[in-house]
Amino acid sequence: MPQDSEPSPSEAPQPSLFARWRDRDHTRGSLFVSLIVLALPLVATSLFGGVLFQLVDLKLISGLGDQAVTAVVVTNQSLRQFFFMLVMGASFGTQGLIARSIGEGRSDRADHVAGQTVVMGLILSTLLAAVGLAFPGQLLGMMNVSPEVLAVGIPYVRLVLLLNFGFVFVNIFNAILNGAGDTATPFLIAVVQTLLALFGEWCLIYGNFGMPALGISGVALGIGVGQVGSILLISRVLFGGSSRVHVRRRHLRPDPQVMKQVLVLAWPPALQMLGTFLVTVFFIRIMGNFGDTAQTAYSIGLRLGMLAPMICFPLAGAVSTLVGQALGSGNIPRAWRSIQVGLGVHIALMWSLGGALYLFREPLLLIFTDDPEVISIGGRMLVWQAASFIPLAFSFVFFRALQGAGDVLVPMVITVVNSLLITLPLGLYLAESRGMGPEGLFIAQFVGTAIGTLLTGAWLMTGRWTRVARARQGQGPQSP
Repeated sequence: MPQDSEPSPSEAPQPSLFARWRDRDHTRGSLFVSLIVLALPLVATSLFGGVLFQLVDLKLISGLGDQAVTAVVVTNQSLRQFFFMLVMGASFGTQGLIARSIGEGRSDRADHVAGQTVVMGLILSTLLAAVGLAFPGQLLGMMNVSPEVLAVGIPYVRLVLLLNFGFVFVNIFNAILNGAGDTATPFLIAVVQTLLALFGEWCLIYGNFGMPALGISGVALGIGVGQVGSILLISRVLFGGSSRVHVRRRHLRPDPQVMKQVLVLAWPPALQMLGTFLVTVFFIRIMGNFGDTAQTAYSIGLRLGMLAPMICFPLAGAVSTLVGQALGSGNIPRAWRSIQVGLGVHIALMWSLGGALYLFREPLLLIFTDDPEVISIGGRMLVWQAASFIPLAFSFVFFRALQGAGDVLVPMVITVVNSLLITLPLGLYLAESRGMGPEGLFIAQFVGTAIGTLLTGAWLMTGRWTRVARARQGQGPQSP
């Protein structure tokens, strides 16, 4: 009988567009194409899981009144954000290690780093749940909220931290696959998570679809519904072998050496973001001195002002992957070009969104409140937020490029010193000593952002972040 012959290359099954997108080699070929391939799913993820969720979530919460809005936003932008920074620090360390491992062709090393990060995430989630169960009132009380907001917000704080496993593992999962160059799979999971969370909130806040009307507690439980769905999908992807990173049982055995490597890269960016976060926390407290209306305006302004960074920061994350993989493959000129291409796209997008925020600030505020004083204060805040997008267009790319290269210590020092010695004192001086009120805080944040961007850019231009790759080639660090 005739034997089956091997299929010719033309007859072999061709990979799908999704598979080609997911598995593209980013150490060669067009940088612009690689940036778009990485960035489009990241931006879409942020649009769907960040911008869309934030807007619809805020609209759902606004029906509960200003006190509920303040409680939720203050919790999310202060307490939850504090823990989020810790998770993001770990995710940055993981993404950098995995990107360089993939660039070096060491896929099993990438799998092992991913497994150890999952173990670390489980430990962190357990600690956060214990803190939320034990100290919800004390945590929210630190934000200088009114007694009415405190009474409304305690159940929300407790539930958000008890159900933190979802946001911890979603961020870790995204970092693992982003480092490997797969940004498409996290987008698909973000779509499912967002739809489940918003549907869960709609049902549980107001008692729709036969569910109990739980008010502000329904906000946290609805988010939890989406997180459970995402964790199930994440487990299937990471442990089922359908992605570029395949975590197996052996990768989950605690490996202190690898955990230490992740933590060494994780704590400086975590502390760097915490420096910026501390400014937000103290400014929330100071806004409380100007009354509930001012604090509500600041809370809504924070949400709206974060919409553009939610879109653009993921694009900077694509630059981080490109830089990390380029350095892992020893191609330092490609790492420099990755930054240049990323800046070109990032500046155009960020500045356009800043212009839109400035022009449409009042219509945006009117979606969530009809209080003239809230709109007046929030409108002035959004003017300065829009202006800050000018330096942030550079800052995000600088920060993420350095993180992808593993150069995280000096940028951390710059940010912490800038936050504690410039932005915070300037805000206190302008708002209270000079009697400028909330406007002084807005100006101080803009000035701090501009100074931090200049200093980080100056450090980037020294080229010291290339020293590890240069050492392999027997050369010193160089600027382009």
